[in-house]
Amino acid sequence: MPWKYDLRVLTYVTAIAEEGSIGAAARRLHLTQPTLSRQLRELENRLGVELFVRGRRGLTPTAAGRALVDRAARVLAEAEAILDDVAAAARGLSGRLTVAFAGSGINGGLGTALGRLRDELPGVRLDLVELFDDVEMSMGVLDGGFDLAVHRLPVRHAGLVAEPWVSEPLVLFLPAAHPLARDTDPVDASALADLPLLLWPRESAPRSYDEVIALCHRAGFAPRVVRQGRTVQTILALVAAGFGATVMAGSYRTLHREGVAARPIRGTVSRLHLVYRADDASPLLARALTLLRRSRP
Repeated sequence: MPWKYDLRVLTYVTAIAEEGSIGAAARRLHLTQPTLSRQLRELENRLGVELFVRGRRGLTPTAAGRALVDRAARVLAEAEAILDDVAAAARGLSGRLTVAFAGSGINGGLGTALGRLRDELPGVRLDLVELFDDVEMSMGVLDGGFDLAVHRLPVRHAGLVAEPWVSEPLVLFLPAAHPLARDTDPVDASALADLPLLLWPRESAPRSYDEVIALCHRAGFAPRVVRQGRTVQTILALVAAGFGATVMAGSYRTLHREGVAARPIRGTVSRLHLVYRADDASPLLARALTLLRRSRP
């Protein structure tokens, strides 16, 4: 049957080797000298070897003793590291955090906020996943694929919390040469009635597409969708070329596309949400949420 020992035995041997005497080691360990001597004899008897010899400078390890002391130092250091890791995990300072996000968020304040999260939690592995579909992000959080998602149109589900994080108006992006581009003040949604619209395909972003269509219907008209683009860059390039206008989150203004002007749409609000599982008690998630709330643009 294998012999089992606890870490105290390794601590005893290390202290004796470092102090050079049982008396000094006992004082360091807050033990009596007879107790430490007995522990050493029991260990040597179990191993069947002599671990220390007495010389003019006190006790020095034998070859077997040196092998044990060297290995003990590594084991004790690893044990200390384990305790540090456990404490860090309990405080939300280590581990892995997977965050899904939409492009409209990362082009706004989310990029800066995630940078602060990385800087303030250097012991955390931060995995970032860009997705276009809000439903896919919400369901990814629900099934445990993501710890957190930051996007605009979360799925309503009892298992999810969708915490409003940042609000901004929807913005009309139109060709810089268009008469409406002469002003930068908010514009009424009714102004879209006379504009050909460029949108994402509904099959790839149904909720974003429907949001713009609903905005037009509330303003009393049916929109004229003339073209579709699958990326923000494509849509804005078409706007710059004069093919029409588009409606997007205001954060896309940071792209500063040449040939494109931007005007907020009066009375509209687009919100980024922090989406996470309602039953997720992870200390790391709690700390990340606190940092993101504090980093709100």
